[in-house]
Amino acid sequence: MHGIDVAIVALYLAAVLWIGRRLSGRQHTVRDYFLTGQSLPWWAVMASIVATETSTITLISVPGYAFGGDLTFLQIAFGYVVGRAVVALVLIPPYFRGDILTAYQLLSTRFGRTLGRAAATIFLVTRNVSDGLRLFATGLVLAAVLATTTAATPLSPNDTWVVVSVCVLAAVTLTYTWLGGMRAVVWMDVVQLGLYLTGAVVAFVMLVGAIPGGLASAWTVATGAGKLTMLDFTLDLTRDYTFWSAVIGGAFFTAATHGTDQMFVQRYLCCRSASDAKLALITSGGVVLVQFALFLAIGILLWSYYTQQAPGALAGVTTAGSIQFDRIFPHFIVTQFPIGLRGLMVAAIIAAAMSTLSSSLNSSASSVVGDFYMSRRAKPPTDAAALRASRMATVGCALIQILVALAAIELSQRVVDDVLRVQFFTGGILLGLFLLSVVGCTTPRAGMAGLASGLVAVVLLSGLTSVSWQWYTLVGSLTTAGIGYLVHRY
Repeated sequence: MHGIDVAIVALYLAAVLWIGRRLSGRQHTVRDYFLTGQSLPWWAVMASIVATETSTITLISVPGYAFGGDLTFLQIAFGYVVGRAVVALVLIPPYFRGDILTAYQLLSTRFGRTLGRAAATIFLVTRNVSDGLRLFATGLVLAAVLATTTAATPLSPNDTWVVVSVCVLAAVTLTYTWLGGMRAVVWMDVVQLGLYLTGAVVAFVMLVGAIPGGLASAWTVATGAGKLTMLDFTLDLTRDYTFWSAVIGGAFFTAATHGTDQMFVQRYLCCRSASDAKLALITSGGVVLVQFALFLAIGILLWSYYTQQAPGALAGVTTAGSIQFDRIFPHFIVTQFPIGLRGLMVAAIIAAAMSTLSSSLNSSASSVVGDFYMSRRAKPPTDAAALRASRMATVGCALIQILVALAAIELSQRVVDDVLRVQFFTGGILLGLFLLSVVGCTTPRAGMAGLASGLVAVVLLSGLTSVSWQWYTLVGSLTTAGIGYLVHRY
């Protein structure tokens, strides 16, 4: 990395901190800090939704998936579009019928405080574990920058630079989130979306230029190798990324994350109306579909480049004779990008991570404050006390995610699978509870029975069978809703 590249990355990080500081004076109440006073335009919320779910996992692991396999990952994006439509029609309207801070306060009002807190606990554990893994993936990128700048061996899985990178990224993200609250998170998401999409397009163009014969040649070679397979209609419940597991499982997964996960529900509550929230969510589905196609195309081009033009250039991303697919794109960036563009691309990948991490910290803090801190007090806290608690909760969640990231250094080749597996495991349980609330089965007994049965079903499914994790959300949601309904009726 040249000094100019490092300066670009440092300038970006400094700009992030400056924006957070500029927005810090607008936070007077907890609703300002977490919901921006419901003043955001739909297009900004849409950009924030896209940027939030497009973490470094997407920008690094999805190209890695295509490099090591084919285009079947795109099938899951079809399910994401279907799931968004369900959320817009069924789950968004109830959130605008009351004065709530978190999604789980809605469950508390319908099932009782105990179940609402149980759902919030599931969210907090799932969110902070999965986003700790995302923080680790981004640490790999910044570690490549620091290691190559100091002539160290890049991307060693035990490298001290990974630890340093994780801590630096978490510190910067925490600072602007702590200062500016949700308003800073959303507007930085808008900036970061533009930045990482620009970086991805630059990478695509550079790869096309680096391959003799360009896109046509890469297409021909990839077709001959079966790399362009997109649809897999195999009826096998044990396989990941078949059409059935990806589309059906992806639809239920998106209904769970975008319909019940506080990180996304919080964005809807920042909109001026329910119709704005629906528009933001539906539009985001099309943008995410295009993004996945772009990132998978980058992975195919990387495969074409390294297998034809530079077959011996992947020694730096090989561990025990096995290629670490998540490290191929960062390796290409730091070794092949020209000065200036290299720094821009690294900043783009960091931006993709920060958009998710900042959202995770703010939404986790809102759940801690709204579902636990404020609900335990007989007398509402003052605005100043609630804001202090909100910022303390933000710091606490950041520390947890740092610990998860540091523990994840010895991960498998595709971090994207690890992250999605965590979220598929618990998402269905929460979706089942919200579906029970929609149909009016809201007795505490029905809710607790549904939650317990859904958890047992997913644990047994994962522990005793080889069924793909992409079915976990479907099984968890149907079991939770079904058992809860039966208990409520009988």
